[in-house]
Amino acid sequence: MSTSCSHVLIWVRDLHRAVRDYRQLGFRVDYATSEARAQHAHIWFRRGPAIELLTAPATAKWFKWPLELAFGRGAGHRMVRWTRNEGFCDVAVAIDSSDLAHERRALAQAGIPVGRVVRWQRVKPDGARVRFQFAYPRNEHLPFLVTPYDTPQCPPDVHHPNGAVALRQVRMAVRERDLGAVRRIVGDDPTFSLEAGESTRIRDVALAGLSTELDPALLHGASFLRAAGGA
Repeated sequence: MSTSCSHVLIWVRDLHRAVRDYRQLGFRVDYATSEARAQHAHIWFRRGPAIELLTAPATAKWFKWPLELAFGRGAGHRMVRWTRNEGFCDVAVAIDSSDLAHERRALAQAGIPVGRVVRWQRVKPDGARVRFQFAYPRNEHLPFLVTPYDTPQCPPDVHHPNGAVALRQVRMAVRERDLGAVRRIVGDDPTFSLEAGESTRIRDVALAGLSTELDPALLHGASFLRAAGGA
């Protein structure tokens, strides 16, 4: 079973402010659900991985154990970690099948325990229902797994005024004891660039086609580079 980068997550304290800021930076940003209820918004590209802005209530840390029960061991610690600081907080890896349980078993056999498979759905602003599954490795620093979206969420035509056309690379620092597990999860996807580090985390993301400078004050802790070779 092959895998590929699905999306990079950026945790923000105020989703609506972050959406306004990223739009000011020249990105098209789409709310994942109705704007009034949204906790997620997406920056899509015509192909390849997306960027997801997400938020959570300030009281999330008090729900660590209920989250562990709902989403499996490690999920609560992972989600609480998301809310410590604005910026890149996680990355999702998509499998090429809807059988996430099979991949979960394969990872367990490889010594990488993964929490339960969660079936999830959301209703887009246009009323379309999107279904997918996800599962979190118990090690909260490892990328997590998702299935393809049913129906696909990416709009048919995406244009960013700042010129960005694709998320070309995710540069990750990986601590030595996590390296084997990270390599097993991300497979041979060239989107990922792994470098030795004291902790396992996303360092920055390279965007192809980006033609403008991005004001760091509007990025909510994220760091973007221009991909070598342009578009």
